[in-house]
Amino acid sequence: MYISRYLYISRLLLKKSFFLFGPRQTGKTEYIEHQLSQYLHIDLLDSDTFVRLSQKPSRLREEISPSDKIVVIDEIQKLPILLDEVHRLIQKDKINFLLTGSSARKLRTGGVNLLGGRARSRILHPFVWPEIKDVGFDLFKVISWGALPPIYLSESPREDLAAYVATYLKQEIAAEGLVRNLPSFSRFLEVAACCNGKILNYSNVSNDAQVPHTTVTEYFKILEDTLIGRPLEVWRQTKKRKPIATAKFYFFDTGIVRYLLNYREKVREKAAEFGDLFEAWMHHELSSYADYHTDMRLNYWRSREGYEVDFILNNDIAIEVKAKSNVAKKDLKGINALREEKLLSKYYVVSLEPVIRHVDDIVIIPWKLFLERLWNQEL
Repeated sequence: MYISRYLYISRLLLKKSFFLFGPRQTGKTEYIEHQLSQYLHIDLLDSDTFVRLSQKPSRLREEISPSDKIVVIDEIQKLPILLDEVHRLIQKDKINFLLTGSSARKLRTGGVNLLGGRARSRILHPFVWPEIKDVGFDLFKVISWGALPPIYLSESPREDLAAYVATYLKQEIAAEGLVRNLPSFSRFLEVAACCNGKILNYSNVSNDAQVPHTTVTEYFKILEDTLIGRPLEVWRQTKKRKPIATAKFYFFDTGIVRYLLNYREKVREKAAEFGDLFEAWMHHELSSYADYHTDMRLNYWRSREGYEVDFILNNDIAIEVKAKSNVAKKDLKGINALREEKLLSKYYVVSLEPVIRHVDDIVIIPWKLFLERLWNQEL
């Protein structure tokens, strides 16, 4: 049975403090306002609150009463020095903290107190399939405009995407001092969007974006730290066919990718981009599922000979994604090559086919049925 992300997070919070990261507009504020309204909420985006606590971080102890057993601090990366106080309060008063933020970069690179293992870390993603399947779900809509809650529910999604990219991906990253040259970062974003779901080649991106190789490497790290994208590492356990060593890179949302590539219309099934976007959306579902379940891993596999399988879930399940209504024998070459290694227990081809069927022990499955089984933990 699917457990909503908010219920999942609330259950964690009753047990232990944790950082909740996620890109802007994934629902962190809504969760706090509607699910945690009974707890003390300290919002560091509020200028008065920020000034008060930045001048005297120890005031945090004074503002928390003995009855406060759970405390929420929103946008903790704005004032990392508060983590010393949080550490003391966790250790001394046994208070559980929910510490939210849209970027872990300042926390990771600033040498700040990360609470010495006293807080876990979780990521909040855009909408996933169980959250929107019963509210007029449209595959082409979610692939075209993405799954950020306010944008998916918007009547003008492209206009809202424009505002998101302008204020967050560019201006806010610049305001945080993460990049010094905004024009070069903007060029990089457009080139990086072209590489969504592809094997990383820093030299090619450097040439196309006219940005030095070392800067490109740093820019990709910024995207990762601000949760705009993430690498997908290679699964390396095959012996017969040696795997390559290079990761792929996926943006967190297909709508952001299409906006950066200047697409203005809703995608059509026959469009050249549809297959890559369908795979990228499935990556979003699988990576979200892996993040919402403790200690799960997601990888991809590619051999040096060129055989490839899109995803390996938790070292156990091979998943190939085909945006086709008729999966042919030639579409099974990669997954058959991996199956010969006899290292995994299940093999799926997620497709547009209308009914489930089996080819040997490979399951060719409609995407809706696959997602139902995935989120209900029935694969």
